[in-house]
Amino acid sequence: MLNIRDAVKEDAGELACLVNLAGEGIPAYLWEKMAERNETAMDVGIRRIAGEGNAFSYINGRVAVEHNTLLGMIIAYRLPDPYPTEEIPGYPDILQPLVKLEAMVPGSWYINAIATFPDHRGKGVAGQLISDSISRAHQQGCKRISLIVASENSQARRLYEHLGFGTIATLPVVPYPGCLHGGEWALMTRNP
Repeated sequence: MLNIRDAVKEDAGELACLVNLAGEGIPAYLWEKMAERNETAMDVGIRRIAGEGNAFSYINGRVAVEHNTLLGMIIAYRLPDPYPTEEIPGYPDILQPLVKLEAMVPGSWYINAIATFPDHRGKGVAGQLISDSISRAHQQGCKRISLIVASENSQARRLYEHLGFGTIATLPVVPYPGCLHGGEWALMTRNP
């Protein structure tokens, strides 16, 4: 039986893998640049996710577990309102379109990352995680739920459209080493 629970610090290793899947390789690319002596990109990801001072922290995560096996995760939280935009020019080029899109939906419940391990896809895990997150958004009084997806990630886009999300804005993907999709980043929203 599938159980959705709050993520805990001990989930950080699996969360780092899933965050990198959800972020289409951008997290590992950035983590590699943050690595200290003898650290791998994933070591950095685990350290950051196990911490509490950033958006990708386990604190913002919920995980889907079945028979003590973690199948997938979602990281979601309320975006600030107003959304600070003065620091966007200082972000790495590959992040700027994503942050500009986030800034278009201040105060929304933002699904920053959602992923399911490949062996567990097609079983409804992502849909259940999103449904859980929609309930959390409602509890937090958010009037809008938002997420960003690559326009070429047709499987994910179909799922989001099926769940009532619609595209409200797009910005071009800035290519990076290991880039999985070109095209555009699509900001999608729905009401809870």
